[in-house]
Amino acid sequence: MIVFSGVLPLHDGRNSQLSGSGARNFIQYSISRCALQRPLNSEVGNRFRLHQRGVRGEMRLFVSEGAPGTLSVLAAARRARERAELLISTVGPEECVVPFLTGPKVPVLQLDSGNYLFSTSAICRYFFLLSGWEQDDLTNQWLEWEAMELQPALSAALYYLVIQGKKGEDVLGPVRRALTHIDHSLNHQSCPFLTGETESLADIVLWGALYPLLQDPAYLPEELGALRSWFQTLSTQEPCQRAAETVLKQQGALALRPYLQKQPQPRPPEGRSVSNEPEEEELTTLSEEEIAMVVTAWEKGLGSLPPLQPQKNPVLPVAGEKNVLITSALPYVNNVPHLGNIIGCVLSADVFARYSRLRQWNTLYLCGTDEYGTATETKAMEEGLTPKEICDKYHAIHADIYRWFNISFDVFGRTTTPQQTKITQAIFQQLLARGFVLQDTVEQLRCEHCSRFLADRFVEGVCPFCGYEEARGDQCDKCGKLINAIELKKPQCKVCRSCPVVKSSQHLFLDMPKLENRLEEWLGKTLAGSNWTPNARFIIRSWLRDGLKPRCITRDLKWGTPVPLEGFEDKVFYVWFDATIGYLSITANYTDQWERWWKNPEQVDLYQFMAKDNVPFHGLVFPCTALGTEDSYTLVSHLIATEYLNYEDGKFSKSRGVGVFGDMAQDTGIPADIWRFYLLYIRPEGQDSAFSWTDMLLKNNSELLNNLGNFINRAAMFVSKFFGGCVPEMVLMLDDQRLVAHVTLELQHYHQLLEKVRIRDALRSILTISRHGNQYIQVNEPWKRIKGSEADRQRAGTVTGLAVNIAALLSVMLQPYMPTVSATIQDQLQLPPPACSILPKNFLCTLPAGHQIGTVSPLFQKLENDQIESLRQRFGGGQAKTSPKPAVVETVTAAGPQQIQMLMDEVTKQGNIVRELKAQNADNHQVAAEVAKLLELKKQLALAEGKPLDPPKGKKKK
Repeated sequence: MIVFSGVLPLHDGRNSQLSGSGARNFIQYSISRCALQRPLNSEVGNRFRLHQRGVRGEMRLFVSEGAPGTLSVLAAARRARERAELLISTVGPEECVVPFLTGPKVPVLQLDSGNYLFSTSAICRYFFLLSGWEQDDLTNQWLEWEAMELQPALSAALYYLVIQGKKGEDVLGPVRRALTHIDHSLNHQSCPFLTGETESLADIVLWGALYPLLQDPAYLPEELGALRSWFQTLSTQEPCQRAAETVLKQQGALALRPYLQKQPQPRPPEGRSVSNEPEEEELTTLSEEEIAMVVTAWEKGLGSLPPLQPQKNPVLPVAGEKNVLITSALPYVNNVPHLGNIIGCVLSADVFARYSRLRQWNTLYLCGTDEYGTATETKAMEEGLTPKEICDKYHAIHADIYRWFNISFDVFGRTTTPQQTKITQAIFQQLLARGFVLQDTVEQLRCEHCSRFLADRFVEGVCPFCGYEEARGDQCDKCGKLINAIELKKPQCKVCRSCPVVKSSQHLFLDMPKLENRLEEWLGKTLAGSNWTPNARFIIRSWLRDGLKPRCITRDLKWGTPVPLEGFEDKVFYVWFDATIGYLSITANYTDQWERWWKNPEQVDLYQFMAKDNVPFHGLVFPCTALGTEDSYTLVSHLIATEYLNYEDGKFSKSRGVGVFGDMAQDTGIPADIWRFYLLYIRPEGQDSAFSWTDMLLKNNSELLNNLGNFINRAAMFVSKFFGGCVPEMVLMLDDQRLVAHVTLELQHYHQLLEKVRIRDALRSILTISRHGNQYIQVNEPWKRIKGSEADRQRAGTVTGLAVNIAALLSVMLQPYMPTVSATIQDQLQLPPPACSILPKNFLCTLPAGHQIGTVSPLFQKLENDQIESLRQRFGGGQAKTSPKPAVVETVTAAGPQQIQMLMDEVTKQGNIVRELKAQNADNHQVAAEVAKLLELKKQLALAEGKPLDPPKGKKKK
């Protein structure tokens, strides 16, 4: 028995009392949350803080040797030893500490009031609050991830190791993805701990969960260096060492055997088997009351659906309704989007927009091409076109790609419009009048050879933070940090490859430090009840932690929104100042009542979808801009940011011909809905993910063909073959009712996930329902019963009728993910229009007895290995050279005399450099690098003169 004693000081230095009823209410609320094994939210944390001020007497912590959660609570308890009297008691694994629980449960914290906390994370949180810790969003996100993602995987791994005696990958497999996620997060935030520079509640809870497994170095992968460093740092701290010694008694994971032997065998956390064998244990956990409620809802059928709302044009907010405004990050117009770009913004937003419409929420989904700025000027120069011509060309390419992918924009616009100029300049004038615009001299890179200041994207060099050699002048693609171009090492002008010099220029700045308090206040109100993704919260908090700085909003360019201020006529607004204003101008081009969406924060919920690199501009820059106008703008309610999608083992690269780009997907012969399904299945929600041809084949053939397609086709075929195309009478037995209840619960889980914008996980609910349907058919064998007695035929009818109704439900749940497949199923089943357009919360009988279905045909085709291997080779690098379409850059018309002369001078200059190096017998690698630059300059000169390019030496002309 260990006693920590001390005095618990009050936060404000005064005595504070919590009334008996208030304390009871708090504890009852805490217990109900703790019993769910879920982290407590901020409201409960605040109540904890109130309760701690009234603590009197002694608390008692009950622990048990070999109980995994004991590690975390013992380590956390030592933080509170100076502030509370705590008695720690070791009890046997069979001892029932909490009187109202039906079984033993440890660890348990008995408060001085006599009430109990019995969730590991809740107890740890309590100790941290006692020690003066203030809650933060990132810690709460980690605790939720630990409960929902890490624990199921870890339970399986420990069970395999300790109970089944498995080793190696059999143990590491279930938990590898979770370990990689922790390592990835530690690497990207450049901090030693999960939430910052010092250990937090999240670190202690995760360390305690992982220690039994990772204390064996065999299960701490060598390649996960950040995870290894984090784990070893925590494990060497005295509180953690003491906790490990107390719980594991130097036996390692084997000390958990008595505890694990009493637990049911955990289900593997990833992808259940596609076998049709029944899994009855999942269907036996429902009470009679739950079953009766869902069966009553089922029997009401279509009559319980709300009336279908008429479509409006334009879509405008309606008072008293849920008004949802959805934006995708505006894609740059200067290139073709690849699969990572598509899943990161437009496809993810499209799923949520389609779901919103199925809920009959008043929904407007808008996007468009971002057309101003350096990127456009650069591309125009490369292709020998004007910026306007480049924008027209690539806007059409983007629109065609998104049309093929079935993205359901209400409006797809562009930023090069008079409305963009009008709204941007008006916002600037408001900021200027209110004193939020600064004027200052900026050190910029100027290319003396090109006789102009170089905008960010005209400069490349070595990143000052990570050493990446191809960093842009505004941001490093490798480490993601924003860069001031003059900070680049070894900068080069992208046009002529000469070294620019630093010179001064006058520019305008948004005074973000003056707006920081307003931003913090807004974030405080917004984040608490929002669905901001964890990475978005972390990125914003890390910026605020470092303190906001004035941000330049002008550039020395021609192609952009003009600055309406005397002395700045030769400048334009920086694209990241006015690009986010593009959402407003695109809406203004859609309807002259655009302010009903964008100046209506009380009635409009704004969801914005993007990759994580766009978060600072949507979560900081534009909110500061809008708040500084002191106008009532609609600001983002839910900021949904993905991580990055990689291609196989590397990155997408148009120049190297690596990866699938939007215009190429159409030429593969694989339907758009299959692309949508796979991209959403691997959507990089919590960590980077990778497109894999092999995995795409497996998911198509197993999840779509063998699971989903097999079930829907069988259900409909039984109706056609056995019952003449008419849905038979259904007399639900208890097993059927239980299935209806379970499908309803999975449907409600689907709703919960999509309301939280957890798009990838909601897709799993569709596949889970389909698996249950397959199992149901397989167990009941209607193809056999139809040949039997009258009772057997009736049973076959019930099974078939219920199965085809599940198929009808799946067709609606699929609509946000695979709209074409969804429409095909609904056409085959002749689903009534209201059932196609509204997704209820309960599973309803939408195809009653007597309903006539249409012609049934297979939904999916098998992908073959040779087909996939051919595509892998085609998109693995080099296809840009073998494409039947000539590269645009090689068909550029002749440039002007001034540009040609400039390139001739560069060729001469570079030729002299090569000759001098050769004369000095310089290093071969150095000579080769300079020769490569010379050849590239000669190629540019040939294109500028309108000459055909010479084929490489050693190859015949075709």
